[in-house]
Amino acid sequence: MMESLARDPVGAASAYRRRTHRRVLVLSAIGLALLGSLCLDVATGPGGFGLHQVLSVLADPGAEGPQLRIIVWDLRLPIALMAVLVGAMLGAAGAEMQTILNNPLADPFTLGISSAAAFGAALAIVMGAELVPIGSEALVTVNAFLFALLTAYLLYLLTRLRGATSETMVLLGIALMFTFNALLSLLQYAASDVQLMQIVFWMMGSLSRASWDKLAICALVLVLVVPYFLSRGWALTALRLGDERAASLGIDAQRLRLTVLLGVSLLAATAVSFVGTIGFVGLVGPHIARLVVGEDQRFFLPLSMLAGALMMSLTSILSKSITPGVIYPVGIITALIGIPFFVSLVLSVRRRNWQ
Repeated sequence: MMESLARDPVGAASAYRRRTHRRVLVLSAIGLALLGSLCLDVATGPGGFGLHQVLSVLADPGAEGPQLRIIVWDLRLPIALMAVLVGAMLGAAGAEMQTILNNPLADPFTLGISSAAAFGAALAIVMGAELVPIGSEALVTVNAFLFALLTAYLLYLLTRLRGATSETMVLLGIALMFTFNALLSLLQYAASDVQLMQIVFWMMGSLSRASWDKLAICALVLVLVVPYFLSRGWALTALRLGDERAASLGIDAQRLRLTVLLGVSLLAATAVSFVGTIGFVGLVGPHIARLVVGEDQRFFLPLSMLAGALMMSLTSILSKSITPGVIYPVGIITALIGIPFFVSLVLSVRRRNWQ
């Protein structure tokens, strides 16, 4: 590549501009698809309201009367926006987890981080246990965040072990996932009826409890974390070349991994705290982005977020369309969609190792 650049710098620069232009077009197309999916999600549901009516109410809340305004702005729009925000959070978390672990199979769900966050939340629900003395309103969220952080750091320590391969890390993550699921089952056994319903909510994943306050918190977390990821985009891209190459470029790989793990844990824990365990979104979104734009973080991270958000938005529509009058938990649907992607990734990684 360097030789071709030296021979024809003008042609190489032109090819780079064309490649960048194509990537920008892809991002724009996915963004427009996400906007259309968001509008369709708001329009989907019982009542038989047309898309033009919903768009009219979105533009002017009083255009179609108070009943439709309440349905759109108080009931449907928060759920549709929560699907987009949670999908973006999980897409970003999966993208950076795969980057720092150099493993295309890594995401907060397959590595047990989401299960750990769910266990922390369930522990707060059933036993009122907390790792730090805080107010009860924030107890569930903080417990979920701390358990996710501790699990992420444990995985990072395991990556430092001599001879630990990416496949070994996935297996360890799956073992952690089953461990926390077993602990969740133990809490279910000891829970009251009300507590049991709340725990089932975490395990199945649902957007039904979305609210404007929770949307504001999710948006705040994204605003805090994603700009940091983007600011470290060059370093994260270089990290994919290996720790030695990154160190030669002046990058502290260990510190970078720790700070990114903190951000990933915050994204995953916040998502789990509000909607429960959502599987495979953080795996599928970055996988699609990598196939389309490669490893350049300037495009890889935004497209991972857009792909994750689009997947969650389409899943939200599907959850309301399978059976009229019934809304299925989105966690069930994302798992069914994500399992084939996970199997194909495992097989592709295995083929590369054998070649």
